[in-house]
Parts: sequence; C-alpha cells; structure tokens
Amino acid sequence: MTPLELLLLAIAGVLAFALWRARADLQRMRQDMLAAFEQQRELERAQASAEERARIYHDLHDDLGAKLLNLILTAKDPHDADLARSVMQDLRETVSRSRGTPGTLHQVLGQIQVESEDRLGLLDVALNWQLDNELPDVQLDHGHALHLCRLVREAISNALQHAEARAIRIRARMIGGDLVMDVTDDGATTVTGAGLGDGTGTTGMRERAREMQGSVSWDAGTAGGTKVVITIPLPQGQA
Repeated sequence: MTPLELLLLAIAGVLAFALWRARADLQRMRQDMLAAFEQQRELERAQASAEERARIYHDLHDDLGAKLLNLILTAKDPHDADLARSVMQDLRETVSRSRGTPGTLHQVLGQIQVESEDRLGLLDVALNWQLDNELPDVQLDHGHALHLCRLVREAISNALQHAEARAIRIRARMIGGDLVMDVTDDGATTVTGAGLGDGTGTTGMRERAREMQGSVSWDAGTAGGTKVVITIPLPQGQA
C-alpha cells in the first residue's frame, strides 16, 4: 500500500470516528432534551395540581368559613361557639399552608398563645402561659407547624369539653434536643393514658405526633386535672 493510500485510509478512519462521535453526541442531546421536556411537563403538572388544590381550599374557606362564622355568632352555648371557632381555625391553617407560608418555632408558639388567649378569654377560663427563654428559634416546616398548632388546640378542646376546666397552663421548654409542651387543666376529672379510649380525637393526636417523630401522653395534672404532654424532636443541628 502506497503512502498516499495509507494517508487516505487514515483520513477516512478519522472522519469515520468523528462521524460516530457526532452521532453519539446528537443522540445524547436528543435524550437530554427529551428528559428536560418530560421534567418540564412534570413541573407543569405539579404546578397545575397545586393551583387546583389551592383553589379548592379557597373555595372551601369562602363557603364553609361563612357558615362557621354564622354559627359562631348565633350559637347560644359558648362551648358550641368555641368548637365552631376551632374548626374555622383549622380551615384557615389549611388554606395558609396551601399558600406556602413558612414559620419559625417562636412565630408558631406566638400564634398558639394568641389563639389560646382569645379562646379561653371568651369562655372566662384563665390561661397560664409559660415559655422557656432558652427555646431556639428554628425554622419549622409546614407539617410540623400545622400539627403542633392542632395538637395544642385539641388538648384545649378536650379540657374545655370533658374536664370543664376553669384554668389551663401551657408550658413550652427544651429537654435534650426535644421541644416539650404540656397542657394542664384543673378539671374535676383526671384522664391518664390507661383511661383513654380509641376515639377520633386521641387517635388523631397520636398520629400527628408520630408524623413528627414525636409522642403525646396523658398524665395526672398537678392541679388535679389532666396533663397532656407533647414531645417533638427539633431539627438536628439547630436545637
């Protein structure tokens, strides 16, 4: 084979390799474009789903919220009004969560304090609010904020409805890396873990605590009523 033939053969080999690389690059580009297109479609579907959920939440708030407000204003029994007010607050929190409103631990506890003062003040029930000054102001995700508010709200509802409490103490403090909140009433009856049934309220409280990797328990209160103890681990590295 002459030198010219060898040169032409080498050039042909280089061109063949370059063509193979170009085809491979083009195939990868096509695959990347398809993956990006599919990812964009997934994002669009997720956004559309989120927008639809938000619309449903807002519609529920406008419809049910008006009815609950009317029930609050017309209820003859203060406890019925309080129950309607509690449900309305749950609805408002669901709508707020759909909007993606973040919150820190201190902000969430502040909301709980204001709501508890308003509820108990309308029923002429004394509130003793105790907050540990050493509590860290960590960021809570929406699920933790929502569950914590509803756990305390349910504990207060139980104290009002079943124990006929006239005074309630709520404490929030750190034990190790956990946030520990207790709601203690001065009711005439004491309900401990052994005396609890499997009602919707207590079952829901246990499920909410488990979703936060925490726990909830019922013990005898120091004032003769019941103490509900909520223990929740705070985000690691922030406590």
